[in-house]
Amino acid sequence: MQPIIIGAGRGSRLNAMTEEQPKCYVPIAGRRILDWALNAFAEAGLPTPVFIGGYQIERIQRDYPHLEFVHNDDWPNNNILASLYYAESHMDAGFICSYSDILFRGTLVRAAVEHPGDIVLCVDTHWRERYTARTQHPEEDAEKVIVEGDRVVRIDRAMAAEEASGEFVGVARFSAAGAERFRVHYHHVRRRFAGGPWRQAAVFEKAYLILLFQEMIEQGETMHLVTTEGQYMEVDTEEDYALANAQWARRIDAGTTTGADR
Repeated sequence: MQPIIIGAGRGSRLNAMTEEQPKCYVPIAGRRILDWALNAFAEAGLPTPVFIGGYQIERIQRDYPHLEFVHNDDWPNNNILASLYYAESHMDAGFICSYSDILFRGTLVRAAVEHPGDIVLCVDTHWRERYTARTQHPEEDAEKVIVEGDRVVRIDRAMAAEEASGEFVGVARFSAAGAERFRVHYHHVRRRFAGGPWRQAAVFEKAYLILLFQEMIEQGETMHLVTTEGQYMEVDTEEDYALANAQWARRIDAGTTTGADR
């Protein structure tokens, strides 16, 4: 099971904090965001991640020579979905991917890996508690999900917050069979829409990962889930940075249960 970290973008909403360093270098509770992610994957017993870099990739390559790198050299012109597919050659045996600006724990990763489903999304069910103080990143921006039992049946930023069961945290796991189906759907859509609008994306290359998830759900694919009840944070804005530094260590110490613990 190959971990893949999607970290090509700059993170301009963090303003001066990313002028001279990659977004994943922003320090939270004394450690870089990237170090928190690497620790979570290591806690789950997974191999060294592949890092998809773009903005300041040379610095990350110098500081983390043990990682395997893939270069998204068109990062200013694409988004998370297209960026992930720069690492397509690493997907064959199954993989688990994560955004590079999130804080999560190894217990959540382990729960996703151990789930018997072919495609598993990680979901925070206490998501609205985190948004009460996020004026710079409102609920409208959340990658919200509706679940039925063990399945995600809809994933969409545009849904009303009151309808949502939780928020996709940016970590997803694919078995070898799930990865193959994921790739089939991606290439089918890319062939039809590359260079033009697709779903909510003005151009296919700027699409978010969740747009393909929703496409797959509508085509009959099953998306399972594991949950974390609050032990996840996103660092997308200066406000998020302050909140994470004030709260993340306390969330870790609190030992809130995850889907792996129930």
